[in-house]
Amino acid sequence: MRRRLAMPYKEGILKREDLFITSKLWCSDHNPTDVIKALDRSIERLQCDYIDLYLIHWLVAFKKDALGFAPENFAPLDIKATWAAMEQCYESGKARAIGISNFSVEKTKDLLSHCKVRPAVNQVECHPHWQQKKLVPYLTSEDIHFSAYSPIGSSNSSFAKINVLQLPIITTLAEKYQKTPSRIALRWNVQQGHSVLPKSTHADRLATNIELFDFEISKEDLHEFDNIEQHRLLSGEGTFVNDTTSPHKTVEQLWDGDL
Repeated sequence: MRRRLAMPYKEGILKREDLFITSKLWCSDHNPTDVIKALDRSIERLQCDYIDLYLIHWLVAFKKDALGFAPENFAPLDIKATWAAMEQCYESGKARAIGISNFSVEKTKDLLSHCKVRPAVNQVECHPHWQQKKLVPYLTSEDIHFSAYSPIGSSNSSFAKINVLQLPIITTLAEKYQKTPSRIALRWNVQQGHSVLPKSTHADRLATNIELFDFEISKEDLHEFDNIEQHRLLSGEGTFVNDTTSPHKTVEQLWDGDL
C-alpha cells in the first residue's frame, strides 16, 4: 500500500493558499467521463480540496488503463469533448484554472475556436537551445501564460542531443556574472516573462536554482541568445510519432511546423 505523506499545510507549516499546485490529465483519461475522475484522484493523492492549475498533458489519447506509447494503446482523440470536460472541472471549483501542455500554435488556435473557458497556461519545452520563437509571441497576443519545462535542458534524457548548460554563451555568461550555468539559463527564461519548472532530485541544486533574483542579464547579453542554433530536445520521435496508429504521423504534424 502506498504510504501517504503529510502535506505541510496539514502540519500547520504553511497555509493551503501559500502553495500553487499543478496537476495534469494523462493520456488514458481523455474520455470526458474520466476527466473529472482523474482530477478527483489527483486531489485525493495531494490531500487538498482543489488544484490551482489543471493541464491537458498531451494531445494524444490512450485506451483506458494503457501504460505506454505502444501502437495498440492509442485511442481516438476528441479534444473538443476533452476540453468541455476540463471546463466542467473549472466550473466545479475543483480546478481554479485550466490549461494545456505541448500545444503548438495551430493546435492552440483550434482549441480557442471552440472553447468557452480559455486556457490560462500553455506549458511547453523552452530553454536557450529551443526558444519557442513562434509560440511565445502567439501566446502573448492571446494573453495565455507561457510556462517552460526543461528550462535548463535535459542532459540526462535519451532525447537530449546537446547539453544546454554547455552552450558557449551560457558558460561565458556564467563566468561573467559569477553564476552557475543553470541560473543563467533560468534567468534568460524569466526575463522573457516565462515561469520556469526546473527539475532536480538534489536539494542543493533546487536551492541554487531559485536564486535568480539577485542579478539581471543585460540587454546586450540577451541579444547573444538570438544567435543560438535552435533544436528541440523532446521531438516526439521514438514515442508516439511516426506510428500509423498515432493521431500525429510525423514530427511536423505533432508540432505543426513550429520546429
